[in-house]
Amino acid sequence: MFSTDVAVTVVLASEGYPEAPITGRALTGLEDALTVPGVTIAHAATARGDNGLVATGGRVLSVVATGAGFAEARSRAYEALSKIGLDGGQYRHDIAEKVAR
Repeated sequence: MFSTDVAVTVVLASEGYPEAPITGRALTGLEDALTVPGVTIAHAATARGDNGLVATGGRVLSVVATGAGFAEARSRAYEALSKIGLDGGQYRHDIAEKVAR
């Protein structure tokens, strides 16, 4: 049986991306973000540092959230992102906005 859930993905990028991303900054709150139902985090530019995970490039990670519809998936993705800390981190705020209405 196939799931009828949809997914929304939002990329968290380092400050300065794409021209000159700042690297080496700590990532926090990932465990909290993963408590949001339907959320998975796909790491792209992270590494283990002395005190935990750090950003190593421009597109640091993607938050992937599923839901019964786009509104639910989108809400979950942004809820999870609100729990993640990265000094200077940036992400688009309009992902799936039109289809979630």
